[in-house]
Amino acid sequence: MAGLATSFGSGAMTNSINEIPQSKVLFVIGANPTEAHPVIGAKMRQALRNGATLVVADPRKTELAGKAHVWLRLKPGTDIALINGLIRIIIKSGWHDKTFIESCTSGYEQVAETVEKYTPDYVENITGVPKHLLFEAAKIYGTAEAAQIFYTLGITEHVCGTDNVMSLANLTLLTGNIGKPNAGLNPMRGQNNVQGACDMGALPNVYPQSCTQRTQAS
Repeated sequence: MAGLATSFGSGAMTNSINEIPQSKVLFVIGANPTEAHPVIGAKMRQALRNGATLVVADPRKTELAGKAHVWLRLKPGTDIALINGLIRIIIKSGWHDKTFIESCTSGYEQVAETVEKYTPDYVENITGVPKHLLFEAAKIYGTAEAAQIFYTLGITEHVCGTDNVMSLANLTLLTGNIGKPNAGLNPMRGQNNVQGACDMGALPNVYPQSCTQRTQAS
């Protein structure tokens, strides 16, 4: 939530679950939807039957990894290096959305400077993902008219979880994949009803005061 709130102002999916079957490109990272989020996983399988292209970044060969057009089998904990590597390839290849960046974002120069050292060789050495797969995944995502990113606890439950999410936000904004159908950055959260509970205020920093607290305050 902290990463998305910092980047987008809200810690929720930017797009609807009902868009998934019509998606053209799905990028699943740090998630195993067919086991942990079976309704969304079923919709992803439906998208694949409808011709979608799937990229999966996961150390483990999940069901979706087995169906992926590109499986990025990264070493655990190397997500930021992988994402920064994809960002660098997209920038160097000219696949970033310059118009969107200029009109809707800030800090592009800092991001471009940060990822400069994440060359394909450097990223391969850190993540264990072969260079040709990095280029293939970057091209699929970077040249798509619209692409969706999905993630969950495999991204967030790290000491750098917030930075992981913000790196994905950078990738989304770099390519203009937000504010339109079948795009966006979409956390599936850890358990059923987490998002709904958060939306209703069941969070430590926004939860309503108890009757006792209100009485004492008055």
